[in-house]
Order: sequence, then structure tokens, then C-alpha cells
Amino acid sequence: MLETSARLLRLLSLLQTHRDWSGTDLAGRLGVTTRTVRRDVDRLRELGYPVHAVQGTAGYRLGAGAALPPLLLDDDEAVAVAIGLRTAAGGAVAGIEETSLRALTKLEQVLPPRLRHRVNTLQTTTVRAGVAPAPQVSADTLVAIADACRRRERLRFDYTSPRGGPTVRDTEPHSLVNFGRHWYLVAWDVGRADWRTFRVDRLDPRTPTGPRFPPREPPDGDVAAYVGRQLSERAWQARATVRLHESADAVADRVWPGMGMLEAVDERNCLLHVGAETVWDLVWMITSVGSDFTLVSGPDELADALRAQARRCLEALT
Repeated sequence: MLETSARLLRLLSLLQTHRDWSGTDLAGRLGVTTRTVRRDVDRLRELGYPVHAVQGTAGYRLGAGAALPPLLLDDDEAVAVAIGLRTAAGGAVAGIEETSLRALTKLEQVLPPRLRHRVNTLQTTTVRAGVAPAPQVSADTLVAIADACRRRERLRFDYTSPRGGPTVRDTEPHSLVNFGRHWYLVAWDVGRADWRTFRVDRLDPRTPTGPRFPPREPPDGDVAAYVGRQLSERAWQARATVRLHESADAVADRVWPGMGMLEAVDERNCLLHVGAETVWDLVWMITSVGSDFTLVSGPDELADALRAQARRCLEALT
């Protein structure tokens, strides 16, 4: 009986990898006959696991059922889930903190001591520093936006811009992007006939959603890159473009998300588009890349600020 139970758990673990298994492959993994595999599959079905037969391959696949069955996690998976739940409990999505803590409590109760020790050690020795509280967004709002994106249905919402004030926007939503401490919606703004980026914590969806729309190619071919460019260029008072005398691949690790956007030119050059509150911030950002550069465009004050910085550096060596 113990051998059969252990084999059922092993079979369930294999099926939970979300791939189709032939009866022969399962029999080989478990060291039994295909007839035994069929009997074990029937037992799993009796326990409520929706194991489907895969047509044409004499195989099996674990489907989604009406109720959540017990999950089998290996050591690394269990630790990853526990860490993820702890992070979610203190994250920027409102309404899931308590749910995350309840799920974490249930998981920690069944973790073996060695795994519980790993999770607790990481938690008690980790300190988050220099991270400002992120504006919280409603989980219901995220789900409503994601559902409109998936269904390709127009989304109307009240939006409060720090500069433009409250407005009502009619959009064709494309994607949600989690960038830094914020959630953003990338959508085609119907009223402005152009792509726009919206902070999710500043919008309130209206229901019901509108008619369906045909899909559009994402801006810049990559919505994450598009959001990064918007944040690095358009959101700042001072903006500039410099030509770095290295390839984009060579300097990619030196340009952090939100600092600026790289644009490949050739094997020896690339463009860096940056934005900041002041020209002195631009000087620091540009020189921090550690590459020779040529100023392409920017405010007149930037050239003077770069010359002043160069003089300071030279005088420091005399």
C-alpha cells in the first residue's frame, strides 16, 4: 500500500509538469507496466484529479478541475513560492496582502524543517533599504485591465494626470507593464490617435467595456522598451541624446532601467537618450556610463555644465 501511494505521488508530480506524457514514458519513469499506469491514472481520477487522455498518442495530460487539488512542489519550488508570497505581502498590489499571508502560513505549516529554516533565514537577514513606498493599485483594477487586454475590448476610464488634471480616456488596451515601483497600461488612445502610457494607480476603469477591436502592432515592437523610453525621455524637464563611442551591447549593462534608452547605430556607436530633472543630473547620468561620447542634442545649459564638470576633473589632478 505504501509503495502504491508513493508511486501515485510520483505519477502526480510528473503530470504536474504540464506536458503530455505517453503511457510508455510514464511506465518507464515509474518502473511499472503501462497497465499499472492506467490503474494509477484511474485512482487519481477517483481522487478528483482531472487526468485527460490525449488523443492520438495514447497519453495523458493533467487538466484544470473545478477545485484546486493538492500541488506537489520540490524543495526549490517550495522555497520560491514562499519567498514570492512574502514579497507579495508587502508589495504594491492592494488587497492581496492578507491573502498572501494566509497562503504563506499554510505553506510554512507543511514545509519540512530544513526548508522552513531556509525561508526564515532569508527573511530575517534581508533588509530592504532605499525603497520608497510604491503607490498601491487595486488587484481588481489590474484584473479588469488584463481581461480587457486579453479580450481586445475597448477600455474607458477616468484618469488623473498630475499636469492635465482629470480626464476620461477611451483606449484600446494592449499590455500591462510592471516597471520599477509602478504599474503601467500601454494602450492606443482613440481620442488622440496615438499610443499612450498610463499609470494604473491614477486610473479608474468604467464598466462595461466597449466593443472589440482588431489587434495593433505594439509600439517600438516591444511594450517594455516603449515604457522605458517614455519614462526616460518624456517625463523629464531636461532631456538629451548623446552618441556613445561603443556598441549598444557593450554598454547595455551600464544603463539601468529607467535611466535611459539605448539605440543601436553600428558596431562602434550607439545613441543614449536620457532625461532628468536638471542638466546636472544629466551630466552625472551621461558620465556614469564610463564611455567616450559626443553630445547630439540637449538644452544649451547642458554643454556649459559638461565643460564645467570637465574643468573640475582637470583641476582635481593639478
